[in-house]
Amino acid sequence: MTESRSKPLAGLRVLDLTRLLPGPVATQHLADLGADVVKIEDTGEGDYARSMGAPSVKSAGETSAFFKLVNRNKRALRLDLKQPEGVAVFRRLTLLADVVIEGFRPGVMDKLGIGYAALAEINPRLVFCSISGYGQSGPYAQRAGHDINYIGYAGVLDQIGEAGRAPAVPNFQIGDLLGGALMPLVGLLAAVLDARATGRGRHVDVAMTDAVFAHAVFPLAGLLARLAPPPRGADLLSGGVPCYGVYATADGRYMAVGALEKKFWELLCDTLGRADLKPFHLAFGAKGEKTRAELSAVFASQPQSHWVARFADIDCCVTPVLTINEALDNEQLQARGMVVEADGIPQFAPPYKLSDYEFSIERNAPAPGQHSEDILREAGFDADAIDNLRQRGII
Repeated sequence: MTESRSKPLAGLRVLDLTRLLPGPVATQHLADLGADVVKIEDTGEGDYARSMGAPSVKSAGETSAFFKLVNRNKRALRLDLKQPEGVAVFRRLTLLADVVIEGFRPGVMDKLGIGYAALAEINPRLVFCSISGYGQSGPYAQRAGHDINYIGYAGVLDQIGEAGRAPAVPNFQIGDLLGGALMPLVGLLAAVLDARATGRGRHVDVAMTDAVFAHAVFPLAGLLARLAPPPRGADLLSGGVPCYGVYATADGRYMAVGALEKKFWELLCDTLGRADLKPFHLAFGAKGEKTRAELSAVFASQPQSHWVARFADIDCCVTPVLTINEALDNEQLQARGMVVEADGIPQFAPPYKLSDYEFSIERNAPAPGQHSEDILREAGFDADAIDNLRQRGII
């Protein structure tokens, strides 16, 4: 019988001051892996995500589905950091913490007296992670921004969309999720490993714009090949060749064709009865446009269900474009355990599978300050001190 193992990040204490999407997704990954994530919100509105969008239609209460999807497995504390007493409480909490993660504009934490330099004096092994749009330095550091701004500066938004049309706004937050959720995990976990070995933490500075820019591999490759920016919707992986693109079906749905390799393209052509198209799978320009038009006419002749059935046993990278509700029911994603029901809504399971690790939702997204007393007791506050803090509006 295999001995039960603790979750990989069990024992890691994280103080999470982030809100909305990027930071909360990052800390949810840590929490899912066993870290003790303490979500700290102000005593007013708290995390704006609690009320963003419509409340979940599947559960009672006013907490939004958005908030529930990115804050599970965390504990919650309300704390007024604008008051000196609140700052004192936070500093005391950091004595037991491994990581502080924040998403304010550069300089805010320093003004509060709880920036990296101040906290490192009392806890030298602390890892302090700052997530911001443009980073802690540079001429744009103090500018406001959102995902669309970050991917715009990184040269990525320019690449998204159809040829001859304006850039398309993606309903997938590339800067927030690639830049603000995943990249901080790389930096802070590396710093945690180092801190455990050396006893010294680090300040991890993550700019969402930097992160997107650093992963713009194909736009840069296209630039180097042409000595000019790749044309929108007309490069190898953006719709410029017949073998890689999206094709409409008779019922207004779509099929995704990713037959980049010659063998896949030729199998696609044979399956469609269009062997005459085989020479043109990587054709650009007029020949590519003509081939795409021919292929478009074929796919437009039947509904999506026809093509799904036709290619079900044909291994050539031709698949349906699913809606999100269809993806939730997809047999592959279901088999991988990627959808779980919790807190009254379907949620995404972590996208990694580790041996001797079983994902579980041990806590639903917390109510504001739900675990305040437990967290403060662990930091050495007695019942009278906690009651005093509550009466004075500090917690």
